[in-house]
Amino acid sequence: MRLFFATFLFAMVFLFAGTAEAHFNLNQNVRIHHVAHSKDGLDVYLRLPMPYLVAELVGPEGTDGLPAPAPYTYNLIEDGVLMHYLDQVAFHKDQSGLARIAENGFVLSVGGHRQSAEIVSIRLHSVGQEPGFATLNEARSALAQKDVLPRTQEIYVGEVMVDVHLRFVTGEVGAYSVSYTSDPGLPGQEETANLILDYNGQDVRTFRARGLMHTPVDVSGSATAAASTFFVEGIRHILEGPDHVLFVLCMIIGALNLHSLLARVTGFTLGHTVTLILGFFGFAPSGAWFIPTVELAIALSIIYAAAMAVWPPEKGHGDLKAFAITSGIGLLHGFGFSFMLHQILRVDAPNVWHSLLAFNVGVEAGQVIIVLLVWPLVLLLRKQPGRIWVSSRAVIAACASLVAMVWVVERAEFFL
Repeated sequence: MRLFFATFLFAMVFLFAGTAEAHFNLNQNVRIHHVAHSKDGLDVYLRLPMPYLVAELVGPEGTDGLPAPAPYTYNLIEDGVLMHYLDQVAFHKDQSGLARIAENGFVLSVGGHRQSAEIVSIRLHSVGQEPGFATLNEARSALAQKDVLPRTQEIYVGEVMVDVHLRFVTGEVGAYSVSYTSDPGLPGQEETANLILDYNGQDVRTFRARGLMHTPVDVSGSATAAASTFFVEGIRHILEGPDHVLFVLCMIIGALNLHSLLARVTGFTLGHTVTLILGFFGFAPSGAWFIPTVELAIALSIIYAAAMAVWPPEKGHGDLKAFAITSGIGLLHGFGFSFMLHQILRVDAPNVWHSLLAFNVGVEAGQVIIVLLVWPLVLLLRKQPGRIWVSSRAVIAACASLVAMVWVVERAEFFL
């Protein structure tokens, strides 16, 4: 009985875990770094949303009840809500000031020592109109262009992308680290996607980090070290995605034996690998309806997997049927994985296949971790007397279905 209640508690953790995060929530939470080596040192081409630079610089509240605006911004009250706008007059009067804010918050260290930077240039672009920044040539071109801003219009700070070129005269550098000291206090900043592309001669290494990067990211010429950052991100993406975890959990508890489990896991792996690749390279519908549809279908797939767990297919051709079903559902989840990855890694980015493969292997590793944790508990419960296992399985499946139903309602709102 104690095992039953322990299983119930385990399932309830998912019930109160909150809503699952969407797989396409990084549009404004991406920082891209191109680092080019030369005999004189390093040139860093940085793109990031403007709120990352100025949000923490908002001043104290004044006599009018409003906070002092951050540098290069001004405040307006709209429908009782405080809004922050770009002060284009201040920016064009002193562009280097905003660049200095970016330089102060960005840390590049060699041998554990922070290096000083020379500000070469800065450009501002409206979100949706910014030039490409996926390659080093695109980054150089973006910083050579004029600002793309509607000077006759007011523009929200959150709709401004900042490109900065910093030069570190350090002499030839092999390994270094990058980090940030700033903490803008933005909603969702812990999900910030940081992409670091290191160009050293003919070699290009791509590194991936999440969050504010207060912990330095070590960059070297090692292809393995670069791929490992995407491998880790793949693990995190599945383990920190409640909808993926719930589906894998239902898949595990519905397996009749090890052979049945392998059939399910293999089917899911093949399915999501196919659409992860197809979705990443753009072989998917581009309409605004597609991403919400996939997200809704993923939630529905959990309900179906929970039903399969309670009423698993019979032996014989049951494993083949389960393989086919999980392969089909894997196709949905693969699109979910690709939505996130495509936001931070363009198709024309260097070494895209290395990064894509490492990410997919990381997803598999995350799935294996879940299996290794849950399958022994399943075997243990099956050895208990009475209907402990049947009841425990039903409780987990019911809780998973209830959570998924909440997500179905939330995600269906897009179509209403």
